[in-house]
Amino acid sequence: MVQKEDLQALVAIIYILAENLQTICDSLPSETAKEPEKTPAKVKKISLEEVRGKLAEISQTGKTAAVRELIQKHGGSRLSDVEPSQYAAILKEAEVLANAK
Repeated sequence: MVQKEDLQALVAIIYILAENLQTICDSLPSETAKEPEKTPAKVKKISLEEVRGKLAEISQTGKTAAVRELIQKHGGSRLSDVEPSQYAAILKEAEVLANAK
């Protein structure tokens, strides 16, 4: 039988794949050539504390195992081992976990 955590992890992966597909589609040229935007995109830097807070919130709802799997998936045995470049992806997957029942 499929575990609830497995389904939640699958939903998180599908969510990330969908976002990546959207990014690829957005980067393809459209039928009519447009002038590319020259305004720099504002990228918010996500801190370790933000990620830690969100994961702690999810863990308190009884999803500690899923949080641990999420951290391991992104290359760490604990959150401080994870590269800062992975924080955005972790937060996105954490949102999926938080909204999963």
